[in-house]
Amino acid sequence: MLVKNLVGIANPEHSDRELVDLLFFPTGGGKTEAYLGLAAFTLILRRLRHPGIDSAGLSVLMRYTLRLLTLDQLGRAATMICALELEREQDVEKLGKWPFEIGLWVGQAATPNRMGKKGDNDENSARSRTIAFLNNDRKPSPIPLENCPWCGTKFNRNSFQLLPNTDQPIDLRINCANRRCHFRGDRSLPVLAVDEPIYRRLPCFMIATVDKFASLPWVGETGALFGRVERHDKDGFYSPVYPGRGKALDGYLPPPDLIIQDELHLISGPLGTMVGLYETAIDALCSREINGQKIRPKIVASTATVRRATKQIQALFGRNEVDVFPPPGPDRRDSFFAKTVSAEEKNARTYVGIAAQGRSLKVVLLRTYLALLGVAQKEWLAAGGDKNPENPADPYMTLLGYFNSLRELGGSRRIVEDEVNSRLIGYSKRKRVGKSSGLFADRKIDDEPEELTSRVSTSEVADTKSRLEATFDQKERVDVVLATNMISVGLDITRLGLMVVLGQPKTAAEYIQATSRVGRDEERPGLVITLLNVHRPRDRSHYERFFAWHATFYRAVEATSVTPFSPRAIDRGIAAITVALARLGHSGMTAPLRAIDILQHRNQLNFVIDAIAQRAETHDKELDAADAEALRQKVRGRVQDLLDLWERIAGQKTNLQYQREVGEAPPLLLDPLDPELEKKPLSERKFKAQRSLRDVEPTVNLWVRNPDGFEVEEEE
Repeated sequence: MLVKNLVGIANPEHSDRELVDLLFFPTGGGKTEAYLGLAAFTLILRRLRHPGIDSAGLSVLMRYTLRLLTLDQLGRAATMICALELEREQDVEKLGKWPFEIGLWVGQAATPNRMGKKGDNDENSARSRTIAFLNNDRKPSPIPLENCPWCGTKFNRNSFQLLPNTDQPIDLRINCANRRCHFRGDRSLPVLAVDEPIYRRLPCFMIATVDKFASLPWVGETGALFGRVERHDKDGFYSPVYPGRGKALDGYLPPPDLIIQDELHLISGPLGTMVGLYETAIDALCSREINGQKIRPKIVASTATVRRATKQIQALFGRNEVDVFPPPGPDRRDSFFAKTVSAEEKNARTYVGIAAQGRSLKVVLLRTYLALLGVAQKEWLAAGGDKNPENPADPYMTLLGYFNSLRELGGSRRIVEDEVNSRLIGYSKRKRVGKSSGLFADRKIDDEPEELTSRVSTSEVADTKSRLEATFDQKERVDVVLATNMISVGLDITRLGLMVVLGQPKTAAEYIQATSRVGRDEERPGLVITLLNVHRPRDRSHYERFFAWHATFYRAVEATSVTPFSPRAIDRGIAAITVALARLGHSGMTAPLRAIDILQHRNQLNFVIDAIAQRAETHDKELDAADAEALRQKVRGRVQDLLDLWERIAGQKTNLQYQREVGEAPPLLLDPLDPELEKKPLSERKFKAQRSLRDVEPTVNLWVRNPDGFEVEEEE
């Protein structure tokens, strides 16, 4: 995989650059290692070609859809960046003076988006989170990394420093607590997790969620991520948002060379449709001209479950050539890079289906949990318990419960906390008739199961993940963890061996991905118990064809739907990408108060119309020439109307900014969920832009009142 992609990275004008390479490999097959190797090559090559300041800037962009994925991959990628940084320090002449750094660019639930200052009363700022952690290290750490990525030592309250001072910090530095680690004292870890320093330092490698790109039209500093900076000093680089700071550069920095899209199958449905639309702006901002040829970044995608990938990639990235790796050969069981062997040769994951006529699914769940937890305890004790660090029963001591919805998980959580907990204490008494000893041992599990769901904070998710890696002879061990589809991707913990799935998941891809979280080590084969409801036709069908379906379940993977230029998608996102491209693509329009300057630059913004119209025309190969041309003209007209309308709005105002951030100037962009939206003139309402690519409908608040009419207080 690495060798195959070298030419596309090394020679931007080569035809391989336009081709999307899709890593289509089973879960646990080493996809992450493959593209981290490619990322390291890309970063080093840029430095070798331009050892000066011109090689700085974002070079590799890695995108995910879920925060669990970003957390998991941050640790691995940060270790690689630490290694590159140590190499650079040994040969500054060859690899340049600007450090290799990695950035985590995600929402404020996971990382602080602002540094903050004294008196701003912002609980989510890096300053507030760091001070809270310094005062009490039981509180979540300011960034979602628990341990040093280089030596593995856990961070303590002295690991985080606000510089140059705690009142008005501009940087959050992270140092390892281990005195023997390379990254201590003056040499801090090359990890950035706050938006403001990311826009200034421009880490060479960045991990982001696709959702974060909704901020392109709102935040002018995001243009710096595409190399659009004009000045620099020892602290970093400055886009046109900060005129006059530092000394001038000879030109823009190069845009990203490599985009890695992990878990491609998740970029589908409504989210995929919006991502495909925003990708139009990202692609245009990442492009440059070399010798009269338009050069775009190399794209590598990966997935273990996909169908009709070529159509999905065309709609998402506007690329019509896809190369699947490993390529299909004459024998599907042996692709040379991976081989399927029988269960007699290597231990396979075992699937067991349970359905009970006349019994509710909750009763089946209770009996299953009791039996699995009780028998695992007996086997663990028989193999030496915690005196045996290599206990073969260890993978089955942690039960991972998978649920299709939070509602089902909530009901089952009560069963685990109450009935499973109380019955398990005396479960050894349960014996078969005529037997003196039973299959089960008494066991005391934690009073509350752990949870991996969207309703749990990022710091708790990171903590649970690290505890799941602890073997059962350690204090941090976990008995039961309940999860939703958050774990379907990105939970790479090899010790897990036992999963119970409640109800058949809605898609085959989700089922394959979720159940692949256990049994990732052939020495510790996985056991997956699927509890099926015989009263649901779909569950019953799966139960009746259990063996045949599981033997061929990759065949059942569904095709994904991505329609970025459908009428509803255009209504929802066309204004955002038009403003993003105009603002970030023209340096005279980037600063917050420069929205008014469309009056001077309108004629120079026709590149926005061309870029979006061209993308609309080529996004679907199945459109015939007449339909494609009609769509192009329609989109072209919409974008032109928006730019003309923007010019008219600017002509009626004395000041105009993109969002409320400087002074009292009215904003151009409006949040579709803003309650004041209805009061705005119809023309201004056309400039609605999402803050998140997942915002579909306004949220509804529920206030609970008791019979006397008093509001019931929410429990802390």
